[in-house]
Amino acid sequence: MSNVVNEQGSLSINSENIFPIIKKWLYSDHDIFFRELISNGCDAITKMKKLEMMGEVSLPEDNEWKVTVKVSPEEKTISIIDNGIGMTADEVKQYINQIAFSGAQAFVEQYKDKTNEDCIIGHFGLGFYSAFMVAHKVTIDTKSYKDEPAVHWESEEGVEFEMGEGTRLERGTEITLYLNEDSYEFSNEYRAKEVIEKYCSFMPTPIFFENVDAPAKEAPKAEGKEGEEAEEKKPQPLNDPTPLWTKHPNECTEEEYKKFFRDVFHDYKEPLFWIHLNMDYPFNLKGILYFPKINTEYENLEGTIKLYSNQVFIADNIKEVIPEFLLLLKGVIDCPDLPLNVSRSALQNDGFVKKISDYITKKVADKLSGMCKVEREEYEKYWDDISPFIKFGCLKDDKFCEKMKDYMLFKNLEGKYLTLEDYVKAAKEASGETEDTPIVENADGTSATVENGEEEEKKQVVYYVTDERQQSQYINMFKDAGLDAIFLTHNIDQPYISKLEYDNKEIRFQRIDADLTETFKEEVTEDAEDWKKLTDTVTDMVKKALNKEKLTVKVEKLKNEKVASMITLSEDSRRMQDMMKMYNMYGMDPSMFGGEGETLVLNANHPLVKFIFEHKKSKNASVICEQLYDLAMLSHKPLAPEEMTKFIERSNEIMLLLTK
Repeated sequence: MSNVVNEQGSLSINSENIFPIIKKWLYSDHDIFFRELISNGCDAITKMKKLEMMGEVSLPEDNEWKVTVKVSPEEKTISIIDNGIGMTADEVKQYINQIAFSGAQAFVEQYKDKTNEDCIIGHFGLGFYSAFMVAHKVTIDTKSYKDEPAVHWESEEGVEFEMGEGTRLERGTEITLYLNEDSYEFSNEYRAKEVIEKYCSFMPTPIFFENVDAPAKEAPKAEGKEGEEAEEKKPQPLNDPTPLWTKHPNECTEEEYKKFFRDVFHDYKEPLFWIHLNMDYPFNLKGILYFPKINTEYENLEGTIKLYSNQVFIADNIKEVIPEFLLLLKGVIDCPDLPLNVSRSALQNDGFVKKISDYITKKVADKLSGMCKVEREEYEKYWDDISPFIKFGCLKDDKFCEKMKDYMLFKNLEGKYLTLEDYVKAAKEASGETEDTPIVENADGTSATVENGEEEEKKQVVYYVTDERQQSQYINMFKDAGLDAIFLTHNIDQPYISKLEYDNKEIRFQRIDADLTETFKEEVTEDAEDWKKLTDTVTDMVKKALNKEKLTVKVEKLKNEKVASMITLSEDSRRMQDMMKMYNMYGMDPSMFGGEGETLVLNANHPLVKFIFEHKKSKNASVICEQLYDLAMLSHKPLAPEEMTKFIERSNEIMLLLTK
């Protein structure tokens, strides 16, 4: 056993270089010293455990591994104590002093002109020096498991140090921080616990907390059976050393998954379902991803995926590891193989990270496709909530899109969930089409059969609804005609159908109010001249009454006599309008891009339209024209404020006529 030689030293030029690096480059958050010092304590315990497993040391049966954090609000101090491997005097010199001496010099020279992205982890001792971010004085009291004297080390401002024999009797290390004035908050019990929870909730060693200045409390006692002496309750650690993701999925219950979700994210809305990641090869990755219930539009969603390395918190939502579309989820991922920088605050540029990201994407796709195959009913139940995630993923990741293409569902007018293939097949059967009868799209958006052997591109129209209430008139017409459509009501659906059209050249998506198919129309039996006279007269009267000479008006004979008027808007024109709204191009005319504007369709079979034609000179004809237009617009989109005001006033006038 050797004696500890009293030493003094100065960190000189090396210290002047290393502390700006610690404060500016490595650690942007001053509270991170808790993570570094507690993590060092856990590492010391892990090393001791390994020595015990190898038979190098023998420990008493009642040995309990723990890291203890003590705060003194009065003294403005923080102590982090572990019962791990401890350090000899030589090890203190090597791991503490020499890092500051020679290690800093080399470190500075290597990285002085670089960002921390290029740093490598493994600079033992730098984590300890994060203490000087908040403390003007730091002491170390340590005793090795070896038969060596205890060591006391201290440093003022990290500039000079003193080292000599210490008084610690038990194996392990105690680091005490004497906080500077700007950091007194960290000696507050509640603030300290808050930071420990943030960084250390799942570290592998139990972490206990003590406020040395708090009034002594009688130890709480556990309730025992009558006549039995109650036992004192043991103090509970602040952390969970064995979080749920460290267990095998078969060992976890549904309630445990839900409880973990509530505890970690403080979210008391139950998740829809979850994916348990558990991989040992070719890299070590564990975690749990939760699919939350969506209540808002996808643009405003903000998920949280906490990233850990060996149960040490790294960061929230590191985009290099987590695919962008999964950032909407909530979950935890623990990957010890991540190539972290020296501060563990960011990733290095490494192709390995992309492999991890690809694996996570694959696991999500496998989970979803498996549910669709095996648990179709459950999958359909979740679909409305999870579809924005999946569609976003399809837009962002072609590989994910390829894996999911056969498991994308669409809800039809009857509330049934179909694949796109199922919808197309059913639409062809309903129209009497066969595989030998190609479908093409006419100029007006309607479908027609290829005749006379003309070579035309096949286009199967897929009708869709974006607003069930607003488009209810069109939905009813579709149902009456035996036609089907799918609901695409989310903002992400518009870019998604564009992708589907690009990937499936034979398919064309069209909103149900885009045009009238021949299915809704009756054959015109009137004389051609008589029919032209009717349509021209009604068209001129409507344009004059509305003072809209450029309005496109069509007079059709519809099978549904209850429908007097309706508005259609070509699919191309509507998409152009949506795009202009997205990019705030409100002043531009969609027709300049070749798209048609709105079309007012009047039903010649309806009594009101017949009245207009038969009573051209009636003072009520103009009022009816205006009312038919506004009613059609209301079934298409909300009226402008001034238009709504006029509509209400006119409706009141019409009702007054009934009283006369």
